Order: sequence, then structure tokens, then C-alpha cells
Amino acid sequence: MTISTATTAQLDQMITELRDGERAWAREPLSSRRALLRQLQAAVAAHAEQWVRVAGGIKQLPTGSPLLGEEWTSGPWAVLGYVDALADTLARLEQGRDLLAGCRVGAAPGGRVSIGVLPYNTFDRLLLSGFRAEVWMEPGVTEQETRERAGLGLLAPERTGGVAVVMGAGNIFSIAPLDVLYQLYAYNRVVLLKLNPVADALLPVLAAVFAPFIDRGYLRIVAGDASVGDHLVTHAGVDAVHLTGSEATHDAIVWGTGEAARAAKATGTPRLDKPVTSELGGVSPTIVVPGRWSKADIRFQAEHVATQRLHNSGFNCVAAQIVIVSRDWPQRREFLAALRDAFANAPVRPAWYPGCDVRVSGARRSHPHFEAVGRTAERTVLWDLDLGDDAEPAFGTEYFGPVLGVAELPGTGMEFLDAAVDAANERLHGTLGANLVIDPRTRRQLGPRLREVIARLRYGTIGVNAWTGVGYLTARATWGAFPGHPLDDIASGRGVVHNSLLLHRPERTVVYGPFRPLPRSVMTGEFSLTPKPPWFLSNRTAATTGRRLTAFAARPRWSALPGIFASALRG
Repeated sequence: MTISTATTAQLDQMITELRDGERAWAREPLSSRRALLRQLQAAVAAHAEQWVRVAGGIKQLPTGSPLLGEEWTSGPWAVLGYVDALADTLARLEQGRDLLAGCRVGAAPGGRVSIGVLPYNTFDRLLLSGFRAEVWMEPGVTEQETRERAGLGLLAPERTGGVAVVMGAGNIFSIAPLDVLYQLYAYNRVVLLKLNPVADALLPVLAAVFAPFIDRGYLRIVAGDASVGDHLVTHAGVDAVHLTGSEATHDAIVWGTGEAARAAKATGTPRLDKPVTSELGGVSPTIVVPGRWSKADIRFQAEHVATQRLHNSGFNCVAAQIVIVSRDWPQRREFLAALRDAFANAPVRPAWYPGCDVRVSGARRSHPHFEAVGRTAERTVLWDLDLGDDAEPAFGTEYFGPVLGVAELPGTGMEFLDAAVDAANERLHGTLGANLVIDPRTRRQLGPRLREVIARLRYGTIGVNAWTGVGYLTARATWGAFPGHPLDDIASGRGVVHNSLLLHRPERTVVYGPFRPLPRSVMTGEFSLTPKPPWFLSNRTAATTGRRLTAFAARPRWSALPGIFASALRG
């Protein structure tokens, strides 16, 4: 693909404008930057309906579908929650207050500091009852250092970081806006956002939402093909790049393609000589810890695991791909039958993301005994995968679609958990997210050993009875790969985003959720008032609940809560 002279000139002009904008951004005090966030908040609220309508069209969802709830919660609701949290951080910095005041600061295994980030306020305790999240800092980072370094680029807002290009994602439509905001506020850079072609129809919406930043010269948004992206990332006037996508896309950008890329990797000379951060997905596990479950538990958790794979038709970088169960669990067959039913009976929806048919066909060709399930042609289960098979492609290939693999290991209790953690760390490609499903009785029996297990998992977000996607939606949590991937073996990427507390050197986020929904949670001793979550595939009122949550995030108020609760209970 070649780029026209006119397009080149237009892009070059945008970068020149951003260079001018950077000087103005350096002069913006924290109070003005916070005011811009509040203007953005109002604009997202004003354009939320249009946002969801366009997103639903891209994903081929019919008007009125409950599945539009996914677009509400992973679109405007996610952005509004983040903007509010980031504005709170700026307000604290303006006032010289401790950014961690109000957060529970504790200890995690391995000498780590932990920061409680959910619930953060009373509304969190009510709307996400039973859910909590904490950020673990890297080993050796002290509490004092954590407090002193929180704020990142905003500790010296006059020292800007140049122009960043953000290569936007095409699957979840809050990713690009959140990445833009992180570059602006955490790295203190002005931004040129290049949309993924899948998301081009959202350009007018995002332009309207970000108008306060565009008008001041702090942001430009452009559509175009790969040649546009290549021109931007290699431009001499661009100082940094952030991208969300595949490992192959990352390597093409950083190292090039073909023989030139192989030679560049061999000599350690990337074609891109500027900072690159990335979020690239991977093969995410869900570890099902054996215990004594009721039939209702089995049905609910089977749907939970199916949701982890089929949310957004499976086109999520952190979608669960490999389910690890104990072959010695007496309820194994019952759970796997329920999982198959939940996978098969999930709402019918198009496989809308480009290339899905090719990826599914590849998975099926390499697994002749695959099972096609449900009423959509693409849904596929790969049974009896062998975690001892070094050649198993499902452990190294992110299928990015409705393909779910199941693997078994021997043992129960800690024997099983230790083996499952070893398999997840050593056999599965990538480190973005891992899920654990464990009943309260077994969790109590394990006691503090469970946190030791979590510490051994080398993943950027870990969900315990909560899909890691909840971590994505938690504004003060971090989102990104486990630290340590080199450029030439990038796996799930480098760096974090979100992180509205602007913590320095975070290692991971750990999210905890209730094992059972209301009312069974309360009836069995769990303190959680959350019914079936709105992101579950079968939630009948997900769209209504998502719309009401979005309106609440735009203007938090007690009077809105009864309507949200009523919709959630009907789901």
C-alpha cells in the first residue's frame, strides 16, 4: 500500500500543529487540565446514545438487543468512570494532597505493596457490591516511594513528552479514548490518534467528544489504512507510539516485515527508535478450582466462563481461551456439560470482526475432533487438550474469536492449583489476564495460600471469581501485560494504561468478585448484593442497565440508584 502526496501533507500538517499544541499543553495548569476533563465528561454524556448506536451498527447488533449493554458498559460508561477518577487525581494534585489517601494500603506476598482501588467510594460499594480490586506494586517498591511517585507526568506538567501516536483498537471502543487520555495525562504528551479501520465510523463521535482537546491543538484524530499508520509511527516529529492489537502488528511496526525484520531482530536493531508501549492480548486461562458446588453454582459459573470467552463475540484481547479443570474433581463432567450448554445457548450474534472465519478454520484444521456448538457457525470447543504437548497450537495462538479450549490436570486443592499455575505461566502464550474460579469453602480452606498462588501467576490482571474484564472497567486499576517482555519477544506488550492514580511501577491488578449472585450470595453467607452482572451473556436487561449506569456516571446522584437496581434485578 502506498500513501498519496495529499494524505502525507495532511498528516505532516497535523504533526506540526501538535508540536505547537505541545507548547500550549506545557502552559496548561492542572486546574485547566481538570476543566478539560469535565468538558470531555459532558461531551461523552451528550453523545453516548450516538456512540452506542454507531458501535452497534459496526458490530451488527439489532436495535433493542440486550447485547447493546456491552457497548454501553465497555464504551461511554468506561470512559466516564475513568474521566471522573482522573479528574479527582488532578484535584488532589492541585491541593497538594496524598493521591493514596482513602485507599487501603497493605502488603502482598513477595514484599509487595498493595493499593486498594475498588471500592473507592459509597457508590462503588452499592453498584459493585461484593467486588473489590487492588493494585500490587513491583517487588521492592516501598510504600513511601509509591506515595511520592504517584502522579507521573503531572508532577511536573510543564515538562512535556512530545507527540505520541496512538494506534487505536478496533474491538472495544473505549480503548482508544482511554489510551489517548493516558498519553496526555500520565506521559504529558499531545496525541495523534490513528483509528483502526474497523472503528472509522466512530470518528465523528470521537471528534465531538474530544472537541475541547482538538480545538486547543492537543489532539488530532485520523482514519486510514496501514500506510497511514506507518507514515505516522516512523515520522521524525513523533516521539512515542502506543498500540493495541496483535503481536504480529507490533512486530511489523517495531521490526518491519520479512527478511528485514528477521535481520533486525538478530542484531537487536529495531526500525523504530522511539519508546513503544503496547497491549497485545494473548491466550488467557480460566482455572476452575475443584470444590463442592450446588447445581445452581455449576450453572452460574458455567455461564460466567462462557461469558469470559463470548463477550463481544470473543473479540477481546483478554477473552478466556483455555479452561483448566481437575480430572479428579467429582463434578468435572457435570460442570463441563453445563459449560457446553452455556456456550451453545448464548445469544446468537454475528462474528463481525474481520478474519474470524480464517482463525476459526485454522483452529478446526489443527484439531480434527473439534465440536461446533450452538446456532452460530463459528462457535467451537476444543476438548481434551494436553498441557504436556509442546506442539499444541491452542496454547500459543490467540484465536480472537469464539473458540474455547478445555484442558485437564490431576489433583485437587493445592496440588491442582500449583500445577495449573505452572501450566498457565509456562505453557500459555501471553500475560495479559488470568481467571480463577473458586468457591467460598475451598477459598477459606486455602487461607493465605491463595494469595501466594495469585503472586505466582505472571499476569497483568488476575480475576478471582470476577472476569478480568472487570479490571479493565476499574478506573483506578492498571491494565496491561505483566512487566518484563523485551521488544523482540513482546507477548502481551509493555507498559500499562488506565491507572488513574498514576502509580509508578505497578506490577498487576487483582480483582475479586462474589462466587454467587444475589440472593444466593446472601443466603450462603457472602456479603454481596450484586445480581447477575450486566456483562453476562444472558442478562435480559443489560442494555437498559448499561444506559442507566452511563447516565449515572455522567452525573452521580442518589436518585438514580433505584432505577439502576430495578433494571439489574430484572436481568
